[in-house]
Amino acid sequence: MSNPNNSGKIKFGTDGWRGIIADDFTFPNVRKVTRAIASYLETAYSKDRPVLIAYDTRFLADEFARTSAAVLADLGWNVKITDRDCPTPVIAYNAKHLNSAGALMFTASHNPAPYCGIKYIPDYAGPATPEITDTIVANIETASDELPGSNPSGTISTFDPKPDYLHFIYTLLDVEKIKGANLKVKYDALYSTSRGYLDEVLQHCGTQLESFHTWRDVLFGGGMPEPKGEQLVELVEAVKADKADLGLATDGDSDRFGIVDELGNVLTPNTVLLVLARHLIKNKGKTGAIVRTVATTHLLDNFAAKNGLQIYETAVGFKYIGEKMRETAVLIGGEESGGLSIIGHIPEKDGVLADMLVAEAIAYEGKPLSVLVQEAIAEADGPLYNNRLDLHLTESHKNAVIDAYTKNPPSEVAGIKVKEVGRKDGIKLYLEEGSWVLLRPSGTEPLVRVYMETNSPDQLGQIAATMETEIAKLG
Repeated sequence: MSNPNNSGKIKFGTDGWRGIIADDFTFPNVRKVTRAIASYLETAYSKDRPVLIAYDTRFLADEFARTSAAVLADLGWNVKITDRDCPTPVIAYNAKHLNSAGALMFTASHNPAPYCGIKYIPDYAGPATPEITDTIVANIETASDELPGSNPSGTISTFDPKPDYLHFIYTLLDVEKIKGANLKVKYDALYSTSRGYLDEVLQHCGTQLESFHTWRDVLFGGGMPEPKGEQLVELVEAVKADKADLGLATDGDSDRFGIVDELGNVLTPNTVLLVLARHLIKNKGKTGAIVRTVATTHLLDNFAAKNGLQIYETAVGFKYIGEKMRETAVLIGGEESGGLSIIGHIPEKDGVLADMLVAEAIAYEGKPLSVLVQEAIAEADGPLYNNRLDLHLTESHKNAVIDAYTKNPPSEVAGIKVKEVGRKDGIKLYLEEGSWVLLRPSGTEPLVRVYMETNSPDQLGQIAATMETEIAKLG
């Protein structure tokens, strides 16, 4: 039986809807959300444009994708579904390249194995803006979860999205320069969609390559499909043992990057953004604005000022960076959580391209990656030091904290004066000496995240201790 009101758990976050498989992420709810997306498509596109569908390596992701395809075909849309699991940036590129009505991507990105998700990518090849997702969410209430009919008026076909994407990526890279460097690279696919993509690009660019975990495992080896330190132990050891030039990884749907330097250090996304901004200007002669989220390092601001570039600060979520990329020429846009894109590319984060740009930077400079990091930080008047606190609070405590900092923000933090208060996304305290603190409440759990950046480890510790103490008092 169809139950149009069984949608209380379906909420679209910063990047689509995610849920736990067999709890709220079910086949009926996938049919419901697909029909809600289709209702939006009816207002934005004609049916002579195909709808693309792709999926990552998660349990049942391919079956959810086929279910969605059947619903869309029943509604008269012609659907092209990928012939295997696929990186998010690849289906996004094809959404534009194939003049589509957009794409549905079944992924929960870097979330743990029990999760799946669905995001809609419009034909401009970037994340859907809030106006689009708000429309889709509004449509969910009246959308049916019933099975599609047996005589669809639309068609379903499969296609390979890889050749056109790779052809395009090679236009953004200096393949010959990378070949000439003869780099030794270790690549950990983390059982993700980048296998068969990033390793193929690395081989095309003549690297000495060793790859790990290049097969589908719906449990991600018992870990997380997230290219952070705790998941990259094996990659770090391989880089150090074989004296490789760098180690590369991606998250589950390959839109986030993971970089290990030749010393075995896992680089922060903040650092990678700075290194690549410098590379694009110095070695490739590019220019444009720099776009970062409120939670991303201000070293990018220093770099932009020194190079006469415009800097834009956005709310958290790559959709806001992508929106700016569609409005103006953006040299590089990125976020501290590990996503970036560059001028000339689609307005969607791309872990495959990000990883290759780091290899390209090493090839151009002829220096170890750790040296490039030191040089980039010094040129941006660094270093600056970052931390993030995830404070698990009761709902009432969380609300009290946000209310207090919104209505009566402090005049100083750890003895450093507050110059300005920003409310673009959460509460951001801009301090003297270039320091800052950002409070952002989670929209889905009783959690407040506190981001901070300052110019010494001691000061960072003092700011963290002060914020924890002050927030505890509000409980």
